[in-house]
Amino acid sequence: MSEPQKTPLYDLHVELGGKMVDFAGWMMPVNYPAGVATEHKHCREKAALFDVSHMGQVELRGENVAGKLESLCPSSFRTLPEGKARYTFFTNPGGGIMDDLIVANAGDHFFVVVNASMRDQDINHMKRLDIEVKELSRALIAVQGPAAEAIVATHAPIAAELKFMQTALAEINGVEVRLSRIGYTGEDGYEISIPEDKVVEITRLLLEHPDLAPAGLGARDSLRLEAGLCLYGNDIDNSTSPVEANLTWAMQKKRREEGGFPGEERILRELSEGPARKLVGIKPEGRAPARRGVEVADGAGNIIGSITSGGFGPSFGGPISMGYVNADMAIADHAVTLLIRGRPHPATIVKLPFVAQNYKR
Repeated sequence: MSEPQKTPLYDLHVELGGKMVDFAGWMMPVNYPAGVATEHKHCREKAALFDVSHMGQVELRGENVAGKLESLCPSSFRTLPEGKARYTFFTNPGGGIMDDLIVANAGDHFFVVVNASMRDQDINHMKRLDIEVKELSRALIAVQGPAAEAIVATHAPIAAELKFMQTALAEINGVEVRLSRIGYTGEDGYEISIPEDKVVEITRLLLEHPDLAPAGLGARDSLRLEAGLCLYGNDIDNSTSPVEANLTWAMQKKRREEGGFPGEERILRELSEGPARKLVGIKPEGRAPARRGVEVADGAGNIIGSITSGGFGPSFGGPISMGYVNADMAIADHAVTLLIRGRPHPATIVKLPFVAQNYKR
């Protein structure tokens, strides 16, 4: 078994007191001395900096890249304006989700960010398209929170001009970077693609701002869960359809009507007839969290689904979960029972997100 890889920020994480763990084959900080809850709340109230360099960054070039990419995804890219990014996913022939990703129109090429655990699969998948697929050796950091714009715009004024899901080249400390106003916390913020040999100096520079603090995987997970954002491998996977996962908003109208992507038979059928199950928010009563694998039962004790993600929501102020239940039970305020370690615990199905998203539209 190979040793976990290290991002260019590894030594800085250690210097800052990061507790390092193996995540998707990369040594990443799960938290810093302040702790997960403090890092989480700092992101919601001010801003947090995350290392996401383990994600795969890819350039796509060639003739009709947008059209060819549409053959793998149920989203529209031929209508994607330059400087705009779009959330999407690769689907398999059975209508399941192979991975979710971000695709941006960078003008003379498309810029794609894929999940760390699926980067080899995704890159090989795109190489089937008869286009140039180049994996970039670049670092990626995320600055997230209500103070993110003020922090990043101090060094790159164009940051203030971008709106949610927009991307542009910028300069920070004399270094060309790609700024994208996106993130995985539900808060406003940016992901910044930086040359590997410059990321430490830029990260140190950003962290000089009193409102910015480093945060690890623990806070990233609790933030995305409160924001109702899916985690690949937990809430979505090869067996999960976009319709079940409430992700049809990422499928533009023309694609929903015309198909032309892997798994269209199942996906278009579910769009028309409805899926057998749906992803919902679930609020356990009391303080005990319900984590992945916990079964969900109805009032008569019949199993109607299971939890896919769960934990404590520091901003929400209690335990929160997401999971799939039978479609006829996916009703807000519906009472259910969670079987935690074999014991029944009352819970309620609730609308997602648990904490309102705060993007700059």
